[in-house]
Amino acid sequence: MQELDKVIINFDSQSLWVLNIALAFIMFGVALGMEQADFKRVFKQPKIVLIGILLQFVLLPFMTFLIILILKPQPSIALGMMMIAACPGGNISNFMTHLAKGNTALSVSLTAFGTFLAMFMTPFNFQFYGYLYEPTSNLLKEVQLNPLELLKIVVFILGIPLLLGMLVRAKNEKLAILVSKRLKPLSIIVFVAIVIIAFSNNMDVFKVYVHHVIGIGIFHNFLAILLGFSVAKAFKLSFENQKTLAIETGIQNSGLGLLLIFTFFNGLGGMAMMAAFWGIWHIISGLVISYYWSNKKSKTREVS
Repeated sequence: MQELDKVIINFDSQSLWVLNIALAFIMFGVALGMEQADFKRVFKQPKIVLIGILLQFVLLPFMTFLIILILKPQPSIALGMMMIAACPGGNISNFMTHLAKGNTALSVSLTAFGTFLAMFMTPFNFQFYGYLYEPTSNLLKEVQLNPLELLKIVVFILGIPLLLGMLVRAKNEKLAILVSKRLKPLSIIVFVAIVIIAFSNNMDVFKVYVHHVIGIGIFHNFLAILLGFSVAKAFKLSFENQKTLAIETGIQNSGLGLLLIFTFFNGLGGMAMMAAFWGIWHIISGLVISYYWSNKKSKTREVS
């Protein structure tokens, strides 16, 4: 049986450009809901925000690397896990935090600040751990990943829409809120449709190999949520903030990961399937745990 490291998920250039635009609009819609106060909150609550950033860009990639060392998945699957861990939090984390009765303001601040940092940290973490593990390092050498091109794509998808969205919000807040409400659901629907179309054209391949990523994807996501909750608890944060950091750590921007995979790795099988499965599964796991937490009362007081 052909290994996933040799399997390619076909995704034509036209669909790739549509995916680029859809992701940029999703980020623009998220940015329309942000304001300067979301960044200022970083300085008002530095401890909590720094813990969130530590989880997102240091502990999650490191934990992912340890999981890979222990499980030793196929190199392309390992690269997919690294890509997911290197991406910033997903835009639906704000909604899930609100549903879980977490700290929505903190969630929005982490999305804003984390998106800004991701322009640099996503390329860095992916390449650092990718080259640190020999099997994935060999794949990266075959692909000849261009760090500058990777940075340009991340800036285009995250940085520019973030700045434009916040600029529109600053100039006309009422318009920004109105457009944000319309744009976010529409752009997400378009993105989901594109992913479904991409994999529907490769359904035979998906059916044969998807079992390779299901167990690992669920385990990886579970540990990410547990990591966020446990670290927040270890720092004696309130239950509200524990829930928030758990969701922020477990909900990743898999759409960005898929785009980078299709752009630089030509839809490499294990990578694409891992990112696609994560994109589906983290919505399920996030909604389930958010609904469960929505019925739980806070028992822990935060220690400053």
